[in-house]
Amino acid sequence: MSTHLERTLSFRAMHEPGTPIVLPNVWDVASARVVLAAGARAIATTSAGVAWSGGHRDGNDLPRDSALLAVERITAAVDVPVTADIERGYGETPSDVAATVDAFLDIGVAGVNIEDSLSPIEQQELRIRAARDAAEEKGIPLFINARIDTHLLGDPGSDDWLEETMKRATAYASAGASGILVLGALSTDTISALVNTITLPVNVAFGPGTLPIGDLARAGASRVSAGSAIAEAAYSVAQEWASTMFNLPEATISTPPGLGWTALNRTIRD
Repeated sequence: MSTHLERTLSFRAMHEPGTPIVLPNVWDVASARVVLAAGARAIATTSAGVAWSGGHRDGNDLPRDSALLAVERITAAVDVPVTADIERGYGETPSDVAATVDAFLDIGVAGVNIEDSLSPIEQQELRIRAARDAAEEKGIPLFINARIDTHLLGDPGSDDWLEETMKRATAYASAGASGILVLGALSTDTISALVNTITLPVNVAFGPGTLPIGDLARAGASRVSAGSAIAEAAYSVAQEWASTMFNLPEATISTPPGLGWTALNRTIRD
């Protein structure tokens, strides 16, 4: 098995404009094994999926130790780089973020996502710098993916949206971020504008309403991830089946049957 440093360097090298690393985000060992068997070169977690699977709401409700344990199980179960979504760093202060990053480095992650929740730019710069310092103390070139939450402003691609997104991207790059994550169903022109202006690899979302991955790649994306979409779909299937079984006894299920018991068992064990 490769070392922590080797996995981190390998993960960083996977971020190439036009040939992006594709990350269908996972939330437990089983989902990680399924994604790995499908051909993943690296594994990314979704903080929402991890929180939901532990009975917590998404959005800074899951305790750090619970998130750490979930990701530790995943890193122990796969032999590829793992990048962890750590929300806002499971704490409000830069020292909290540093402590979180230090703990996640101890379980071998190659990258982390840190979201800004549209907090003041100066505050987020301090948090990213604290994460970078924690990684440098361990001698690991951690890939820090800085999520910019301008999707909350609406109207992605507008002049105001682009200005705010790029202002934050420039600040976060100076603070030590390795990449920029921008959410939303973005057009090729918007992605190209981001790629041509931002000096870091650009991570965009794939899911309902977005462009196909090929178009995202041609626009210059270096990373494509699903975020919480797969976990949402999985729980939606559970809800659909349960509602049908309890409320429509004469109905049949139209949802595809999935991998099947034997195939799923084999996938998880391999």
